[in-house]
Amino acid sequence: MLDIKENRRARKYSSGEMTRRVLWTFAQPLFRFSPRPCFGWRRFLLRCFGAKIGSKCACLSIGDNYFPWHLEAGDETAIGEQAFIYNLGRVTLGSRVTISHRAHLCAGTHDHSKPDFPLLRPPIVIGSDAWICADAFVGPGVTVGEEQLLVHEQLR
Repeated sequence: MLDIKENRRARKYSSGEMTRRVLWTFAQPLFRFSPRPCFGWRRFLLRCFGAKIGSKCACLSIGDNYFPWHLEAGDETAIGEQAFIYNLGRVTLGSRVTISHRAHLCAGTHDHSKPDFPLLRPPIVIGSDAWICADAFVGPGVTVGEEQLLVHEQLR
């Protein structure tokens, strides 16, 4: 049986992580509302919050990155409009990866087999030259190999 009270009492984030979350909340408008061609500015902001971002990485301004310090993106990787990177756990993108618009990478879940429903943070790894197509969902603990294509229809 699910123990909601115990889940609510559980400390899911360290105080340092909570502080970074608050600071990132204030910095996000600088990221999201920057003009489309300002890739260097967005790389700079992500790096300021601990992301490991390669050269010529193109993060579009209206994509969402939950915890930048859990993101690693290789050289020439592109993250499209409205892509949602819910990186409670580490998300690693190789070089020349394409994350298309509205793709959802989710590196967080809960252990439903335990009554307190604890938070889990399994990593996601996307190999170099892979393409995550529009509207695709990549779940916790998934690895997509190099030069693979993941499309929405494959997930049904």
